Amino acid sequence: MLPLHYPVYRAQFEFLNGFEWIIILLIILLIFGPSKLPQLAKGLGQAIYEFRRASQGLVEEKPKEEEKERKKSELDEETLKALARKLGVENPDNMEKEQLARIVVEKAKEKGLIKEA
Repeated sequence: MLPLHYPVYRAQFEFLNGFEWIIILLIILLIFGPSKLPQLAKGLGQAIYEFRRASQGLVEEKPKEEEKERKKSELDEETLKALARKLGVENPDNMEKEQLARIVVEKAKEKGLIKEA
């Protein structure tokens, strides 16, 4: 079933038949020139793509935010090893991540970089 205001919109574009569209396209060609038309079409295509992606992203946004929060809370293992080397931990490559994290925290407390709770 069509909405009640459908005839109004239809009446607005009823005058645009085939020939009128050709005139409009020629005016656009004269204004922007043939070299700009591919750029305009590309920009329009990208805008449509971004709009569709954003409208679908509203549904998928919540799981992505949870994943980002989880990644922020996790410490990258390579960063942890580099931090351990700077603090003077011997052989950080041979340790488990949890053990290495515990040792790094202890060394940081010893050097006064972290306040004890």
